[in-house]
Amino acid sequence: MGYGAILLVSFGGPEGPEDVEPFLSNVLRGRNVPAERRREVAQHYYELGGASPIGAATRAMAAALQTRLDAAGPRLPVYIGNRNWHPLLPDTLRRMAAEGVTSALAVVTSAFGSYSGCRQYLEDMERARTAVGESAPRLDKVRLFYNHPEFLAIWTERVGAALETAPAGSGLIFTAHSIPLEMARSGPYEEQLREACRMVAAACGRTQWTLAYQSRSGPPTQPWLEPSLESAMAEAAARQAPGVVVAPIGFLSDHMEVVYDLDHEARQQAEALQLAFTRVKTPGDHPRFAGLLQELIRERCDPGRARQAVGQCEAWPDVCPADCCLSPR
Repeated sequence: MGYGAILLVSFGGPEGPEDVEPFLSNVLRGRNVPAERRREVAQHYYELGGASPIGAATRAMAAALQTRLDAAGPRLPVYIGNRNWHPLLPDTLRRMAAEGVTSALAVVTSAFGSYSGCRQYLEDMERARTAVGESAPRLDKVRLFYNHPEFLAIWTERVGAALETAPAGSGLIFTAHSIPLEMARSGPYEEQLREACRMVAAACGRTQWTLAYQSRSGPPTQPWLEPSLESAMAEAAARQAPGVVVAPIGFLSDHMEVVYDLDHEARQQAEALQLAFTRVKTPGDHPRFAGLLQELIRERCDPGRARQAVGQCEAWPDVCPADCCLSPR
């Protein structure tokens, strides 16, 4: 199937202090997040200068992908459209339409399946197309790639390097963004995370590891995926591990949940527990990551191309099942 462009779809983030409140209004619209939690999150941004690293990371990812496509194809222009901050999806689709793009393949910055990481982006793209009108480009989305061998190889390289520098016997903790249990039950998020963690840990020679969840934001009465990262680190200290290696496998690039929740809060907890703390880098800036995205684009443009996947599951389908990753609302 032919496409006229690639659309890199990301979460978006504020670029300065003046962007924080309008950005959070976009993120939290229609969600039952306590006012106290909103103020807390806003303060996290202000403490780090009011800017999220996700904007720069997404632009760098798009530039690296464009370089790969220009060199080896398919030769398509790469656009960026964000869910919550500029360039917003409707604005990008208007620009694409004005530049003659009638169809595009979307690359969403999420490797795992959940409502917020997959279906919500599909809804956002369709909503943006409706806002633009008849001139809006047709959009398809590349598949989930949690078990693509190159994705796992990048994580294995980075986790393995971190384990080598950490004290012998350090605990290995993978993290992902927590989501409500009701949301988790409608999709493959937890299963896919465990499969990816198992394969990365095994490739690093580790049979003992923990999958923990971070950055929950809902009301205390609502059950979310556990265990928390805080409890996983406390367990490591209780069994007298000399340190912890924390790998945020649920994230492709650094943004506030990585930089603040891990590099600030988790590091402080580790110091209090007398644990050496090593945080693994996210994979989005790895030199081979753009090649992974290029391969996902090539397989979608060429139906006869082999679809790479390893582990216990096959490659995820191009079109998600109708009942997968439903909204908890």
